[in-house]
Amino acid sequence: MRATIEAFLAASGLEWEPGARDDEYVVALPGEKKLKTIASLIVSDTALSVSAFVIRNPDENHAEVYRFLLRRNLRLPGLAYSVDKAGDVFVTGRLPAAGVDVDSLDQLLGVVLTACDEPFNELLVMGFLSSMRKEWEWRVSRGESLRNLEAFRGILARPGDPDPGSAPT
Repeated sequence: MRATIEAFLAASGLEWEPGARDDEYVVALPGEKKLKTIASLIVSDTALSVSAFVIRNPDENHAEVYRFLLRRNLRLPGLAYSVDKAGDVFVTGRLPAAGVDVDSLDQLLGVVLTACDEPFNELLVMGFLSSMRKEWEWRVSRGESLRNLEAFRGILARPGDPDPGSAPT
């Protein structure tokens, strides 16, 4: 299985490196909303496990965030959202060792990326809107760049806030 994973990763063009454990591969998946998702692939004799960080423990609206994720679990083939002791959200899954080939690896990492990237902005709004508003107001008051919050301008901006073309970068 290791040879298959390493051949796939070499051919994929994805950034990757060996993990902290001998049986781990750490892969960087480029996204659109979440710029980068780091996935951990762990090889055992019987399975390939995958986990990737989605978002940290939400500051607010925990029930709404978790309900949203549980509903999305119904559409994730072979994966599920989970929460660790700190409340941070991950997507996790397992493939039987016998089923690991180039196509299954491509599908697995594609689903991981979709599960982390696609709902990212919606999760930020549900779980961190108050913090985002404070950040926006602080940046506006200091004339700082709003670039990292631009996707949320419609819900954060107030009349008179600088437009994207006039804000410093």
